[in-house]
Amino acid sequence: MKFIHAADVHLDSPLRGLERYEGAPLEALRCATRRAFENLIALALSEAVDMVVLAGDLYDGEWKDYRTGLFFAQQMARLQAADIPVCLIAGNHDAASQITRVLRLPSNVHVFATTAPETKVFEPLGIAVHGQGFATRAVTDDLSRNYPLAYPDLFNIGVLHTALDGRPGHEPYAPCSVAGLRSQGYHYWALGHVHQHSIISQAPWIVYPGNLQGRHSRELGAKGAVLVDVNNGVVNSVTFHPLDVVRWARCVLDFSAIATLDDGYDAIEAALCAASEQADKRLLAVRVCLSGRSALHTQLHTQHEHIINNVRALTNGLGGGEVWLERVVLETTAVTAPALDRHDALGELLRLLGDIELDTERQTALLQEVEDLNARLPPELRTGDDAFDLSQPAVLQSCLDDVKALLMERLLNQSAAG
Repeated sequence: MKFIHAADVHLDSPLRGLERYEGAPLEALRCATRRAFENLIALALSEAVDMVVLAGDLYDGEWKDYRTGLFFAQQMARLQAADIPVCLIAGNHDAASQITRVLRLPSNVHVFATTAPETKVFEPLGIAVHGQGFATRAVTDDLSRNYPLAYPDLFNIGVLHTALDGRPGHEPYAPCSVAGLRSQGYHYWALGHVHQHSIISQAPWIVYPGNLQGRHSRELGAKGAVLVDVNNGVVNSVTFHPLDVVRWARCVLDFSAIATLDDGYDAIEAALCAASEQADKRLLAVRVCLSGRSALHTQLHTQHEHIINNVRALTNGLGGGEVWLERVVLETTAVTAPALDRHDALGELLRLLGDIELDTERQTALLQEVEDLNARLPPELRTGDDAFDLSQPAVLQSCLDDVKALLMERLLNQSAAG
């Protein structure tokens, strides 16, 4: 017997703010969750699985229109034609209180109740599936506590959308413990909510498949689902299958030992090539992060736009347009310039400039000064992973660092020219 366990599909996730990224492959990114879900269905059909289990957050929230629900129903009909049943629970993003539009689904789809745990027995397969969906977006109770004990003589699967005892970056919804899950006597716990694939336990199997498709630069690496092979009531294997169509990557380069920009571009190109190969012919959305104490720090900051476009040109030459530069992040720090040791007015000015920091008092004053300007910025500019929100101290500090680097370069260049 074989079944697929997937979660956190987030069909038609809006991916807000992409328009402000120059050259962003908008259509490919917006359709990515659908294409990944089609890959899931194709895997189920090619492997002739006996069941598909979806452990919550099929949707990303209320549908914009009925097209999202119609797409899901069409994919379920493909499984119905192959006599493959589907077991589905609601998570925090598609809780009963979040989704008001409802479509009649094919008869092979079983949606578990949200008021109490429910068990669906598939006698021909020898399987009992236990699950409960989210009635509201924020479930803080341990739902697993009320799940029934394992049914004897059947292979028992528990389906639960949960953060377990807490996972970084995820809300602590439906908290529970590994010990508590083990006490139910199930053979396999199909979890959802955490977007990183991980196997928590093998006795019994407690598994997060991760989300089906990465949606932004924090969701790095391969995304997909797991194929579970069972023989005589024992799990033989749990195999992760990448199903994403867009792969997100972060190339972090230490510029401490890089002397020239040309050397830096060579290092960036090598890192991009390696990331592109790992993407296995998928569209690669890559963030380049430059770090370390670097002699190029000032040059990097003062020529930021020029450097971004040079890196973009490097990505254009890779993979026939299959690499998109999402962002270049500068996290370098300056090497002490010899001019700082000068015992004259220029040395004193450079030292004063370098010592300028945003302490609490200065931050408060500056935040008040830019409050009106910040309110006038478009909302999409102030939200998301790449937000430019002047109410955030880190953004103000970044602006200060850029200004300091620019002033230092100009002062040193004028001194050299004089």
